[in-house]
Amino acid sequence: MTSPSTTAPDAVPTASAPRDAAYDGTVTVLSRQTAADGVVSLVLAPRDGVPLPLWQPGAHIDLVLPTGTVRQYSLCGPTAVTDCWRVAVLREPDSRGGSRWIHDNVRAGSELRVRGPRNTFPLRPSARYVFIGGGIGITPLLPMIAEAEAAGAEWSLLYGGRTRASMAFLPELEAYGERVTVRPQDEYGLLDLAGHLGEPDPSALVYCCGPAGLLDAVEAHCADRPAGSLHVERFTAAPGRPALDGAGDEPFEVELRSSGVTLTVPPGRSLLKTVEAAGVPVLSSCEEGICGSCETAVLAGEIDHRDSLLTDDERAAGDTMLICVSRARGGRLVLDL
Repeated sequence: MTSPSTTAPDAVPTASAPRDAAYDGTVTVLSRQTAADGVVSLVLAPRDGVPLPLWQPGAHIDLVLPTGTVRQYSLCGPTAVTDCWRVAVLREPDSRGGSRWIHDNVRAGSELRVRGPRNTFPLRPSARYVFIGGGIGITPLLPMIAEAEAAGAEWSLLYGGRTRASMAFLPELEAYGERVTVRPQDEYGLLDLAGHLGEPDPSALVYCCGPAGLLDAVEAHCADRPAGSLHVERFTAAPGRPALDGAGDEPFEVELRSSGVTLTVPPGRSLLKTVEAAGVPVLSSCEEGICGSCETAVLAGEIDHRDSLLTDDERAAGDTMLICVSRARGGRLVLDL
């Protein structure tokens, strides 16, 4: 995930922290390699030599750049390795600063601050998987495929991109043989999603990551599958999410229980910005409700969820929220901050 942030690089949480966050320290770039046209692969190792936390397929880390910008990148190396992590960074043509800065400035020997890992895209146990990757969306799928293979599960991958040269990690995927279908758009046109997905199989889980158009198409093709069959990771907010322009918003009160502070959140201003303005540090990054950095425990109150990350069950539980976009559905919230 690659989303902008205005969070200061030294900000740390007080009471709450994002799900699964385990490391916050400086890493050294051991190597930088070209993985495809416009994609660099970075291998990161902790500067202090302390073993890195173990992680599960689907996890990502925050890279906190010297500019103060924070970006999320999926871990795409072996999950059992604790002395280094691998990420891949696509140079976005319309970059707002993050990927461009990394491509222009990060080299072997560079040092970066890293937070995480967090996993908002976990691989669920299954006897069969259908993987679909588009462009840089292949990165979280690589360790998923390795785990499915190790578990003896049945799986297949449909991998698309603009051109073959733009598609990262093709040599690694070649080792899996015919289970991997590579379909560059300039050679084959749009992906044959219906053919790859086949008839709905209640035992199969579908995992997809890539551009919004691909995710929307896969969701449409999977509309008749059992609930919970499809799992996607988005780089941008999902369509149909409630408006975030403040229109129709009402002010509400928020008590930050651990800080002993009560604030009023006005219309048109996010809960996150209100908390930050009061001097209470909170981790944040995308400010679009997609990365999970600002996920905060809710002790009381009804939530108006506006994120694109939490599951329906998590929203129904009412005990957590992404404070960058979500608000109170009533007049008051109590947060564990």
